[in-house]
Amino acid sequence: MQDGRAPRIKNRAPAAIQVTAEQLLRDAQERQESQFRAPKQRVEDFEELHEYRGRKREEFEKRIRQTRSSIKEWLQYANWEASQGEFARARSVFERALDVDPRSVQLWLSYTEMELKGRNVQHARNLFDRAVTLLPRIDQLWYKYVYLEELLQNVPGARQVFERWMQWEPDDKAWQAYIKLEQRYQELDRASAIYERWVAVRPEPRVWVKWGKFEEERGRLDKAREVFQTALEFFGDDEEQIEKAQAVFNAFAKMETRLKEYERARVIYKFALSRLPRSKSGSLYAAYTKFEKQHGTRTTLESTVLGKRRIQYEEELQHDGRNYDVWFDYARLEEGALRDVREEGATAEEEERAANRVREVYERAVAQVPPGGEKRHWRRYIFLWLFYALFEETETKDFERARQIYETAIRVVPHKQFTFAKLWINFARFEVRRLQLAAARKILGTAIGMCPKEALFKGYIQLEFDVSISKLVVRILYSYRNYLQLREFDRVRTLYEKYIEVRMFPRYTRLFSNARHKFDPTNSAAWIKYAELETQLEDFARVRAIYELGISQTALSMPELLWKAYIDFETEEGEREKARDLYERLVQLSGHVKVWISYATFEAEPIPVPRAMREEAEEEEEEEVPMVEGDPVRARQVFERGYKDLKSKGLKHERVVLLEIWKAFEEKYGAAEDVVKVQGMMPITSKRRIVDKETGQTVEDWDIVFADDERESNPTSFKFLQMAHAWKAAQAKSGGGPSAAPLSGFVAAANASAASSNTTGKDGEDNPRGHDDGHSDVASSNGGDD
Repeated sequence: MQDGRAPRIKNRAPAAIQVTAEQLLRDAQERQESQFRAPKQRVEDFEELHEYRGRKREEFEKRIRQTRSSIKEWLQYANWEASQGEFARARSVFERALDVDPRSVQLWLSYTEMELKGRNVQHARNLFDRAVTLLPRIDQLWYKYVYLEELLQNVPGARQVFERWMQWEPDDKAWQAYIKLEQRYQELDRASAIYERWVAVRPEPRVWVKWGKFEEERGRLDKAREVFQTALEFFGDDEEQIEKAQAVFNAFAKMETRLKEYERARVIYKFALSRLPRSKSGSLYAAYTKFEKQHGTRTTLESTVLGKRRIQYEEELQHDGRNYDVWFDYARLEEGALRDVREEGATAEEEERAANRVREVYERAVAQVPPGGEKRHWRRYIFLWLFYALFEETETKDFERARQIYETAIRVVPHKQFTFAKLWINFARFEVRRLQLAAARKILGTAIGMCPKEALFKGYIQLEFDVSISKLVVRILYSYRNYLQLREFDRVRTLYEKYIEVRMFPRYTRLFSNARHKFDPTNSAAWIKYAELETQLEDFARVRAIYELGISQTALSMPELLWKAYIDFETEEGEREKARDLYERLVQLSGHVKVWISYATFEAEPIPVPRAMREEAEEEEEEEVPMVEGDPVRARQVFERGYKDLKSKGLKHERVVLLEIWKAFEEKYGAAEDVVKVQGMMPITSKRRIVDKETGQTVEDWDIVFADDERESNPTSFKFLQMAHAWKAAQAKSGGGPSAAPLSGFVAAANASAASSNTTGKDGEDNPRGHDDGHSDVASSNGGDD
């Protein structure tokens, strides 16, 4: 403790005797020293009393001379004199104090209190009169004065005091006290007159409301209505004044509701709400909603809820004007209101008013243009234009206005930076619905020329395809003989050709070099879609030509999609030889494990018969499509070729994947010997010891070891591993243990010379950790040599 540090406590165990907080407080209280108390002085006779009073007066006079401005000293002096019964001396002291500070409220109150305690009522009245004359703005003096007069049952005197007080136009509490005085003595007409004077002095809504409620409580309903009507006339029709008078409207409507005049109350609410902005009438709307829930019909309640939701949306938009989700909800709200108005059979004027509200919301929404030139800020905004145009087209049938909306939206979007294909396509489809096909083609042509986007090509092609289908249906209905010529699809073909040209040839890329959306000539989707169109038109020669042209391109993004589509097409057509040729070309080009697996699966599975034979079957009214069975032998040959190809490339994981599929194939189509053969090709997972090139230390790593690889690269170690696995399998078999895992390649190779027709294909656990002894070291050393 000498160096200022806290003491070091060695024993932190709890004490045997615990002390509570109450005991600590009690001990502290008992140990406190008693306060000093002045001795009591006993006066025996008048002489000692005079001597005592004289000494005290000298002390007070001395203290007053020292601190003349201290009201506390004067009050102590005067109260002591009053306690001695010397009221004349006490008045003298108070008067001397008032000469020092005549505006001290505490001094006046103490002076009057002394007089009242001494039952000097007239003196107290005179003091209150002097005080309120000198300090008319101190309400406490007036309240004391009025209370004194009323206590003495001098009601006219109290009323006279109030009249003097009201001339100074005090606050509302003073007026309310005056009114309560009159109410206590049942002078209701006087109270009503006081209310009238009060609103003349302070015409605030709460005063009018109090007056109206007072008249209602006393049963003068006509007078109450007159008060509220006078108040509304006083505030007028100005928006700011009506906002200020919301309490008057609310109280007036509630009074009519209590009187069961529901139509009057509804008119009052609607009158106020129609003249107030939606964002400033939240409380009034809440009261109106509650009123309609209690006394309204379904229609009036829905309109009330609609108004309340409008206020909520307006408040949210004031906080963030670019919150487009709120704009969507707001527009849907107004559109729903328009539909409700139509269902109710409203007049044309009401319907037009509702439609204008919807337009107003949309116009305000589209005016909130996103900041900056980033497309992500525009993704939600552009739907406002689309919904606006759709509303004008479907709801109001104002097609010219819808066209103007589309044109304005296209001018707003900065197409040099980005564009929206949905905007162009919707505009074009709108023109198609208006039977303006030339205008729709012009719109999409302009879009492709300005910003050649993939979605624009797809939309244009789909549009032309739909138009062609429609014309074809019309020709069929009217029994045209030449409808099979399909001339209506030439424009779709032309679009696909241009679509592919933009992607194929550099001259089209240079043509759109200034555009943001440049196309790389590697997309396979255009080729596939073009071929699907020709497939639907049953022009199979063109389909094959398109596919051939597509796969001949030097660079394709995801070329496997195009190859797969080509192969699927030949498979559906029943052309197995052509599909096989495609697989052969693909494995030469790619050699991926998935290609080999798909090739083998294709050879094993059945496919439909060629289309010519299929059409003959349709003429014979056969329900099922004839199928050509697969060839498992060819499929097995494909698996063998694929395994050798992957082995030559050193792809171990891909070989494992191929073997797993091959094994499943043999279990389905092959015999037991075929399954054992594939199982014998399965690898094991072994631990290798390799030298880290960076650190130079020997580390262990897992590796996949194939039996045929070991046989070819390390025949000595393979023989050793073969014998070890055979011994382990024999031990597991003789021990009668639980069912073992499938045979590894080494065990299968060991048993290959023996008759294995009754082999179950099971041996002991093939856990990688089981190879840490003996043979794993050999494999590791051999791996190190590799």
